[in-house]
Amino acid sequence: MLKRILFIFLALGLTAFAANVGDVTNVKTLKVNRGLTDAGKSCVECHAKMTPGHVNDWKESRHGHVGVSCIDCHSVKKDNPMAAQNCKGIKGTEIFVSALVSPKTCERCHPNEVKEFHQSGHARAAIQVKAKKGMQSLMQHFEGRDHKDFKHSPEATGCMQCHGSIIKLDKDKRPTAETWPNYGIGNVYPDGGVGNCKSCHSGHKFSIEEARKPAACASCHLGPDHPDIEIYNNSMHGHIFNAEGSKWKYDSAPDAWEPGDYRAPTCATCHMSGIGDLKTTHNVSKRLKWNIWAPISKTRDGGYETVVADYENGKITKGNALAGHPKGSKAARSEMEQVCASCHTKTHTKNFFTMADKHVKLYNTYATDAKKMIDELTKKGLMHKDKWSDKAFKIWYHLWHHEGRRMRQGALMGAPDYAHWHGVFEVQQDIRELKLIYDKRIKSGKIED
Repeated sequence: MLKRILFIFLALGLTAFAANVGDVTNVKTLKVNRGLTDAGKSCVECHAKMTPGHVNDWKESRHGHVGVSCIDCHSVKKDNPMAAQNCKGIKGTEIFVSALVSPKTCERCHPNEVKEFHQSGHARAAIQVKAKKGMQSLMQHFEGRDHKDFKHSPEATGCMQCHGSIIKLDKDKRPTAETWPNYGIGNVYPDGGVGNCKSCHSGHKFSIEEARKPAACASCHLGPDHPDIEIYNNSMHGHIFNAEGSKWKYDSAPDAWEPGDYRAPTCATCHMSGIGDLKTTHNVSKRLKWNIWAPISKTRDGGYETVVADYENGKITKGNALAGHPKGSKAARSEMEQVCASCHTKTHTKNFFTMADKHVKLYNTYATDAKKMIDELTKKGLMHKDKWSDKAFKIWYHLWHHEGRRMRQGALMGAPDYAHWHGVFEVQQDIRELKLIYDKRIKSGKIED
């Protein structure tokens, strides 16, 4: 009888707990009586009423557990470009805050993570968009129609949400609608900070579990031009994750998240996690042998990303497209093979990469031939001035930017349908169509109607 009563109480308790997880309707007031500063307590108590969702996330976070509160991340020095007193709770005090939290704040406690991020390709995400005239022209001229009111909407609602932006402030020190809000990974803040931790560790909760799941990457790595989550789902890794990933352990400490906690890797396992002798890194480029997003793939032998240093020197550049392992592409592949070795034999891994590399090199033969045709047509004046009206240009663009990326990424992540049907099959169709246009224009000396 006693056991039955205990079971009923336990069941009721678990039901009540489950009903309250993430439920902000119960957060009406929150009194804090532990080791926070008076200002920190005041912020938490007020925002429990004003923005209960923020406080609910914070109180479940590691920050909340160790006493890092709102004021620790949002307060800035008076001379900070983002410094404001646009919160009534601090008006007339010596406290200045910013709604935006720059990596320059995060690096006070997480210096290695921010440093490694700056060494990665993620760091150039926003700055390169500004540096590339073609992207600016596409977003504002071709898509935005140079409309005086609407030309920035394609960037703000699309590209910026993943790439990030160079954030501008209005006269009240609030971010402008054209540059914020976004969750772009390469944000540039008015204080010069580059990066956005909450792209992967969403705001106020900053969960390591969340960042280790494929969903953290999937919101940006999807679609026709880089369908990485679709590719993952097509792979055996994704197959196992989708079958049983909800039961795995994601909260192990950094460098201690190993096979056994999971049965197949997620994105974070291969590209970032400490596994075996490898240490955790926030440089997602470090274990990559190839650049497989460019029109023609080259090995990543360019050292670290350079865009942050360029920006600090007053330059907006495209960054280093061949950023990778500081010791070169062979070292990068060696580290990735160490990841594989936790679950696969050496023969399995070597054979897999041998054929995947051949598929990348096969793609390069198509891309090289296609680029030669486009270059010759351009040289002979046989391309439309409006390239987005030119059938030959559009075929070339889709060959490398869509089908070609799918071919290469599908091969290197073990996704057969993307390596083949969405990849090389489409690429061989593209180049045949392009060759017909090329031959016709060269023979006639004019652009077809």
